[in-house]
Amino acid sequence: MVDSPRLVLIPGLLNDAELWRDQIAGLAGVARPVVADITRGETLAALARDVLDIAGERFAGERFAGERFALAGFSLGGIVAQEIVRIAPERVSHLALLDTTMLPDDPERAQERRRLIATARNPGKFYGFGEHLLRTYLAPENLGNAEMVERVRAMTARLGPEVFIRQSLIDRPDGRATLSRLRCPVLVLCGEHDALTPPALHRDMAAGIPLSRLEIVPHAGHLTPIEQPDAVTSALHRLLRG
Repeated sequence: MVDSPRLVLIPGLLNDAELWRDQIAGLAGVARPVVADITRGETLAALARDVLDIAGERFAGERFAGERFALAGFSLGGIVAQEIVRIAPERVSHLALLDTTMLPDDPERAQERRRLIATARNPGKFYGFGEHLLRTYLAPENLGNAEMVERVRAMTARLGPEVFIRQSLIDRPDGRATLSRLRCPVLVLCGEHDALTPPALHRDMAAGIPLSRLEIVPHAGHLTPIEQPDAVTSALHRLLRG
């Protein structure tokens, strides 16, 4: 296993390692997955440094310590991943960008983010992924899946309003210039019903990355690692072995 690719998985907003549960299990035979923590830093640069530190600590002492690792970022984690390849492109051997964006918030999205932050700051008003957010994050066909809904809500309950506010205040810069300079293999993936970061956005993203492959996952909204875990695991396997 020492020769297997090292893979750092970055969760999204109000997500923890549970987001990647199925990918960790499914890739264990072909990679050494580690889940990063992006719940503490208050800037994008700080989150990127946290991820690089985690990679260094978890793989310290190995024969390949200090060499490159594969990186997969989901949603906010994908934005953090773009910052990592901006400041340390030599560290990343393969990159996966899942249900994310390379664009700053438009005025409408910025206003919605401010509204959610204000709600989270109001004691007793923060309910994590309530019905409205769930309808935004999950494909319509998955809203009735009680196990899936509970899995998502449990993550938000564990992390709470302070993490939500901190992560929501993180700057979302324009990543197009960074992505255009990449020279490693890149997977760009999203759910066909992703309402937050829709397929058209991912098509544009893939078109601007030299060595990219685009995958649109059927029967999934924004939360592809949970909604279609086998499809995401298979796509990551192809990226690592490609």
